[in-house]
Amino acid sequence: MSRLKRSVLQVSLDIFLINFALLASFYLRLEERPGELTQYRPTYLAAAAAATLLIPLVYRFFGLYRRIWRYASIGELWSLTVASTAGVGAVVVILFCLSFVAGSIPAIGAFRRLPHIVSVLFWLSVMLLTGGARFIQRARYPRGPAAGKKILIIGAGDAGLVALRELKNGDYRYGHPVGFVDDAPEKSGLMLQGVPVLGSRRDIPALVRARGVEEIIIAIPSASGQELREIADICKKTPAALKILPGVYDILSGKLTVSAIREVEVEDLLGRAPVDLNVAEVAGYLNGGTILVTGAGGSIGSELCRQILQFGPRRVILGGHGENSIFAIQQELQGSPVIAEIFDIRDEQKVRRVFAEHSPTVVFHAAAHKHVPLMEHNPEEAMLSNVLGTRSLALAASESGARAFIMISTDKAVHPASVMGASKRIGEMIIQDMNARSATKFAAVRFGNVLGSRGSVVPTFKSQIRRGGPVTVTHPDMTRYFMTIPEACQLVIQAGAMAAGGEVFVLDMGQPVRIVDLAAELIRLSGFEPSADIPIVYTGIRPGEKLHEELLTEEEGATATGHRRIFVGRPNHIDTEALHSFVEKLRARGSVMEEEEIIAGIRTLLPEFRADA
Repeated sequence: MSRLKRSVLQVSLDIFLINFALLASFYLRLEERPGELTQYRPTYLAAAAAATLLIPLVYRFFGLYRRIWRYASIGELWSLTVASTAGVGAVVVILFCLSFVAGSIPAIGAFRRLPHIVSVLFWLSVMLLTGGARFIQRARYPRGPAAGKKILIIGAGDAGLVALRELKNGDYRYGHPVGFVDDAPEKSGLMLQGVPVLGSRRDIPALVRARGVEEIIIAIPSASGQELREIADICKKTPAALKILPGVYDILSGKLTVSAIREVEVEDLLGRAPVDLNVAEVAGYLNGGTILVTGAGGSIGSELCRQILQFGPRRVILGGHGENSIFAIQQELQGSPVIAEIFDIRDEQKVRRVFAEHSPTVVFHAAAHKHVPLMEHNPEEAMLSNVLGTRSLALAASESGARAFIMISTDKAVHPASVMGASKRIGEMIIQDMNARSATKFAAVRFGNVLGSRGSVVPTFKSQIRRGGPVTVTHPDMTRYFMTIPEACQLVIQAGAMAAGGEVFVLDMGQPVRIVDLAAELIRLSGFEPSADIPIVYTGIRPGEKLHEELLTEEEGATATGHRRIFVGRPNHIDTEALHSFVEKLRARGSVMEEEEIIAGIRTLLPEFRADA
């Protein structure tokens, strides 16, 4: 049916219901006094004429004929209440005015005042009838066990309600919710939009058996990793598939759809509480500015771009060397104020040209070589990118008058045992040295492994599991700090707002995780049992790797900041003469430097460096 025909039909139905409501209101008021019916005839006819003309016009003004009532909610109910009140109120006012002047106009001298009880009954009847005709559209769409798989939702809170609404909006094609479970005892036995709260997480196995549940959806975006692990362990004892909603960030930004319901990932089980951003502080240095992100095509760089755009920058410069990755993020952010620039951070002339053209106010430096074993075999590449590339960007930022320069560093820079870690530590030293000589505020942000980033251990384990194993772990006692990509980027952006210059910020990574435990959890999430179905094999520590990583040296210490998840280390003393000498040697010899020459230069700057640790 066309929109015009649908509107005409809706208006016609409203006119019929309005007149029926008016007639019923008069009848209920005067049914015991039939003699007065004739006396109120002029009043009734005037009321019918005014209501027929005015109330549909008021409904149109409030947009009631432009709404899709199949998805009606509290907002539509409120609009209908206000429109009905305004429409009936206008009719009552007109009739009052007519009764006031009736005595001076002979033609309507018999006109009587509208009884108060008729006004109230008319108002209630109009809301009930016109509202009922609209909201009945929701009830006529399919619901019930036959309309898809049976779903149990864990969490009868805001996120659970969002999930329920998404299932309803999809006509239950994805599945039919049989109930909620929630650990809050006061919710047990209650109904949430007609769906019962059946018990707590302890009741999940019994509920799955009794109600034939085929899928369980975890809808607790603020749950800790420990809580999610406990819930996952309970659900694994049932034959139902286990899914999860995205994080609270996606729900609050309105990105949640049924298609966003996904498999539980190890990132969920290791996750922590959401990051609390000081929005005013962050927006203060990003809003209206030109922000350059190097390595914008990478995991961290691309997420930084997505999050920065929420704070209203004038433009974001997507800087990177790999055209395919930059093209991908440019396409994703199409329609946003972004500009793509392809350049190698080691190319000083091109870097200066980019800065001269765009004059960035804030620089997030995420471009780097980061793979430890690869950099052990290609130490000159680590130095050229992570040291010379950082210097080239820092100089250009200072010369162009950028307000802030934030370098993304790593926990591998602490007591470095690898060339990659050493190159990042020297990069931090360049940042601290530049801060002492420039009006630009330079700072570094140091964190550990990022789950889901390119080259991280999780994709490797998943690939090995898909092939049937074995899953390879270097050492049974090896541990690493982990955080998620969105979490890391939010903390980096917050640290940038706090930078006064020269700091090395350290992000709270929680407790280190044993790599073998991570591998075992991934195997279980894939539906297998470690050792029994998928073997775990130990291969030995690779060159440049440490058994345990650190986030700060003893000399740096850890000082609290205004954010509970961000700490700052005291800068170590830097031998600037040795630093400048090493950098100039790199500039002069570059890729022709021998490995022994590079190692010797590193040890001059970092006596604690252990190439064979």
